Amino acid sequence: MNVRVGAATVLALGFATVGVAWGQSSLPAAAATGIDVAAAEVLKSTGVPSASVAVVQRGKVAYVKAYGKARLEPVMLAEPGMQYSIGSVSKQFTAAVILLLVQDGKVKLEDPVGKYLPELTRANEVTVRQVLSMTSGYQDFWPEDYVMTSMMQPATPQHILEVWGKKPLDFEPGTKWQYSNTNYVIAGRIAEIVAGKPLIEQLQERIFRPLKMTGVLNSDASRLPPNDPTGYYQHALGPLRPAPQEGTGWMFAAGELAMPASDLALWNISLMDRTLLSQASYDEMFTEVKLKDGSGTHYGLGVQVAERLGRKVISHSGEVSGFVSQNTVYPDDKLAVTVLTNEDASSAAGALGRKILALMLGVSSAGSGADATTAAERRALAMFTGLQDGRLDRSQLTAFCDAYFTAEAVADFAGSLKPLGAPTSFKQADEELRGGMTFRVFSVSFPDRQLRVTTYEEPDGKLEQYLVIPSGS
Repeated sequence: MNVRVGAATVLALGFATVGVAWGQSSLPAAAATGIDVAAAEVLKSTGVPSASVAVVQRGKVAYVKAYGKARLEPVMLAEPGMQYSIGSVSKQFTAAVILLLVQDGKVKLEDPVGKYLPELTRANEVTVRQVLSMTSGYQDFWPEDYVMTSMMQPATPQHILEVWGKKPLDFEPGTKWQYSNTNYVIAGRIAEIVAGKPLIEQLQERIFRPLKMTGVLNSDASRLPPNDPTGYYQHALGPLRPAPQEGTGWMFAAGELAMPASDLALWNISLMDRTLLSQASYDEMFTEVKLKDGSGTHYGLGVQVAERLGRKVISHSGEVSGFVSQNTVYPDDKLAVTVLTNEDASSAAGALGRKILALMLGVSSAGSGADATTAAERRALAMFTGLQDGRLDRSQLTAFCDAYFTAEAVADFAGSLKPLGAPTSFKQADEELRGGMTFRVFSVSFPDRQLRVTTYEEPDGKLEQYLVIPSGS
């Protein structure tokens, strides 16, 4: 793209930036301009209101910048010091606290969960390591990408464990990998039981203060302050609206933190330099956990682990109501990219993170999809075209999904999707099990744009989720 045109686009979106005070070095002008152009492209294609970015290069904070609008009405431009909810990126901090307690000799990764929480299902057969690595079998209490009506009321970690921690396991411990927020509620309670103090206090004392992460907020206990971003959501391509807040207590150790991108950059530096935990603890965190049959999981303890282009990658994404985050670390390259955004169920954080990493590594950011599942495609396409006309077969929906599709939501779906006409392509791109349901992603093509449809299907065939999202890739 022509640099002059790209720069004008960025200015039109509105952004705030920082100088040397935010970083210990600076990127070359071409790289900085490339990030600006990428941010402008992603914000335009996805419609996400804002993005906050931090780049670590050569082990130092090299670039911190915020783009777009933190609040739409009255307008408030995004600034780099603002706190964004980071969702499940919080899990690696919970895992780090457990590893610190292991170092203290108070916990062992092979301890049965029953040593600390004997009332949970098959607690003497599930280990702390399996909880941290998502191989325990405990069912996810919140796989959906929207806030169900039941979650708008306050809860406690104990309530979550009483309901989901006592359900039958989704699989035999150690035989499958399945993402579950319930695992980290368990881990957080173990940390509190062993240390005798709230998890958030342990995080502050043992991680945030030593690393000088001064902007961290427990967003599970209270809303973000008014001078921080507003989280948004939308029905299909309808207008952005302020997202509902989860009731207090639901996020806990699974996704309770909010912070500026620059604070996550400090954490990323500690991961690549291995300065906070012992070497053995970092080895545990970064090593892919294997299943009992020897197959890989691509997950360590609180982080995804992979190898790309011959490089080790440590990463995690996160989502809570109104916010999506992506945090990626190349420890051997001393490179990390953090992207925080303020719209839920959006692809913007991942798309912008990939573009920035491609710039920094000098590689292509293109991805690939999976094979289609024809029956699922037909069903999802039929619902899509029905919604374009304002029609919805509610007999296919669970109670929560039915409640999501208010008259306002159906009108937004119809008003925003009808003008697009018929899709030129509707293909399944991904499928996985989560929360006792089947999660699917569909790629939807039109002559001038790409969309994504995400669904959760219960074992009885009813849909727990049907969302339409702008694609930023």
